[in-house]
Amino acid sequence: MPDYPTVLGVFSHRKNIIVGSGTTKTTHQKLTYWFVRQVGDDTFDIQPLNIYHVPSGMREFIKGEAFLSHYTPEPNYYNVNTVPALHSLYEKISKGEEHLAEGNLDAAELEFLKALMIDDMNIEANYGLGTVYSEKNEFDKLAKILKVLMGLGDAFSNEHKERLNAFGVRLRRNGHLDQATAFLEKAHETNPNDDHILFNLARVYFDKKEFDKCRTALVQALEVNPAFPEAKKFLTYCDKMGSAS
Repeated sequence: MPDYPTVLGVFSHRKNIIVGSGTTKTTHQKLTYWFVRQVGDDTFDIQPLNIYHVPSGMREFIKGEAFLSHYTPEPNYYNVNTVPALHSLYEKISKGEEHLAEGNLDAAELEFLKALMIDDMNIEANYGLGTVYSEKNEFDKLAKILKVLMGLGDAFSNEHKERLNAFGVRLRRNGHLDQATAFLEKAHETNPNDDHILFNLARVYFDKKEFDKCRTALVQALEVNPAFPEAKKFLTYCDKMGSAS
C-alpha cells in the first residue's frame, strides 16, 4: 500500500484573467506555483508558494481528476528554488531548537526569527518562538505569537500533537495560566478525543483552582483512555481533596 502523505514537488497552475470589457477587454494569464503532497489514492494537498519559494498559507485539498487536469509538474523549479529554500528554513528551525534545548534563549530567538522571515506562518518556528517568549516572560510578544498559532488550524493537527502539548505544558509551568487555558481549550476543540490535551487542560484548571473543570477534564480523558495512569491518580487526588474540604 502507498505510504501517504507523499511529496510530489512543485506544480504550476495557469489561469486566464479577463481585464476590462468591450473593445478594451484583454486576457492575461496568471501563473502560480504550488507545493503538492498526495494524501490519498485520489486526494492531493496543495499549498501556495510564497516569494521565498516555500509553501505557506492556506492548504487546499483537491481530487485527482481536477488536479491532473489543471496542474503541471515543475521539477526544475522545485529542485532549483524550493528544495534549497526549505533546507535553509529547516536548518534555522533546527538550530533554534538546539539553542532552546541548551537554554540559550537569545540565540534561539534569533534563529526562529530568521526562519519566520522566510515563512511567517511556519508552525514549528512559531511554536519555538512562542516557547522562547514564554521562558523570557515577554508577555506582549508571547501574545502576538499565540494569536498567530490560534489562527493556524494546522498548528492543532495530529502532525503537531506532541509539539502543541509540550507548548501548553510550558505555558502552564511558566505561570501563563490564562494563555495556557485559551490555547489548550482551542486544542481540545480541534482534537476532542485527545486524552493528553484533556489531561494538560485539567492541570491548568487545577492551578487556577477551577476544580470542577479540572475533574470534568480528567473524567473525559479517562473516557477516551481508561488506562491513563496519570489521569487516574490525578482524579483520585482531586476526589480525596474534595472530600477532605
